[in-house]
Amino acid sequence: MSLDTLISYNTMAADMPEVGPDACALVLMGGGARTAYQVGVLKAIGAMLTKPSSSNDAAQPFPFQWLFGTSAGALNAAYLGSIAAQGLPALTDLATFWSSLRSERVYRLEAPGWVRANRVVAGLTLARQVRKHRALLDTLPLVDTLHQAIDLGKLERALEQRLIHVLGVTASSYTSGEHWTFCQTRPDNPVQAWHRPGRRSDFQPITIEHLMASSAIPFLFPAVPLWVDGRKEYFGDGSMRQLSPLSPAIQFGARRILVVGVGQPQRAGMAARHADEPTAGTIAGHAMASVFHDTLQADVEQAQRVSQTLARLPPALAAALPYRPVDVLAIQPSFSLDELASKHIKELPAPTRNTLAGLGALDTRRGAAGSAAALASYLLFEPGFVNALIELGEHDAWRRKDELMGFFGTRQAHLPATPVP
Repeated sequence: MSLDTLISYNTMAADMPEVGPDACALVLMGGGARTAYQVGVLKAIGAMLTKPSSSNDAAQPFPFQWLFGTSAGALNAAYLGSIAAQGLPALTDLATFWSSLRSERVYRLEAPGWVRANRVVAGLTLARQVRKHRALLDTLPLVDTLHQAIDLGKLERALEQRLIHVLGVTASSYTSGEHWTFCQTRPDNPVQAWHRPGRRSDFQPITIEHLMASSAIPFLFPAVPLWVDGRKEYFGDGSMRQLSPLSPAIQFGARRILVVGVGQPQRAGMAARHADEPTAGTIAGHAMASVFHDTLQADVEQAQRVSQTLARLPPALAAALPYRPVDVLAIQPSFSLDELASKHIKELPAPTRNTLAGLGALDTRRGAAGSAAALASYLLFEPGFVNALIELGEHDAWRRKDELMGFFGTRQAHLPATPVP
């Protein structure tokens, strides 16, 4: 996020619809199965904001007016938008979606049981997958899962009823190299599309194809074609080349932004202790970490520095300027997700586990264990790992309860007791 983004947003402010001072944007970053962490954070926020005196939780409105998601974070954002009419309980209901997930409902890999014992067979198995599905994994199960879970008609009604103002989904174009944010709003929303170096926006109804494109992990999931500027381009995971994750929310006029990332806080703690030659798992884990290199913290810090500078200006000068500060609160895991995944590698579907092990990409011996866990953490859509992530997200959110309540402007008197971590 840069000063030019703030200036551009505020220059367009006169054309934007009026929003209340409490209006808030939610930005959800990506990371495959690791994104279940966001479920725990939002579940805890839902509990914090629920007033004990309220006999009807649905009467409490949905707390976010703008929803933006990248990769699997786009799935979470779209799901929340489709159930925004539930009000505050929608934050808790997201856990219902994740509790029903299994790896077999996300991807499929057909392989013989004895593939683990032979690298040649493992390689041939993956080569066959690539020829058939243009990627290592078949994601048709995820298409079916999203069609069943996300009601796009309800999403459209939530926008029409102004329960939310926009759903934005990010994806990266393999064709042009540009990073796109696809936005769905009300037909009368006057916000104009933007075009910055390497990133731009387009306004069109969000479909399952947009969600599949945004979450298409390179090499693992196939690219997805989408139409932009009257031509077809092929898209992959929105985490690639995402240099300014806060920009879309600011472009829409958000003055308060809650962003939930799934960045790796302690990856070095799982590193090899010996100077061994890197295994296939080491290389694959490093490649995934590079693809999902989290620029969130840098973007948040820059936004905070710019906003603090604006806030220090003399009131008369600040009032005369065409831009305003933005309040950003970011939450990320406090514990290594690689280390968490290492405890659940055996939960991977047998065909996937055996094939990757046959290639040496799931080598759990010595220092390679960390890299095996890093790769597995993106594919572990299984209850053990998902529930551990949700618990970690809840724990981290409750630890920052005071910050969150200050962000949402809720008085402490309304809060339930803080659960013991």
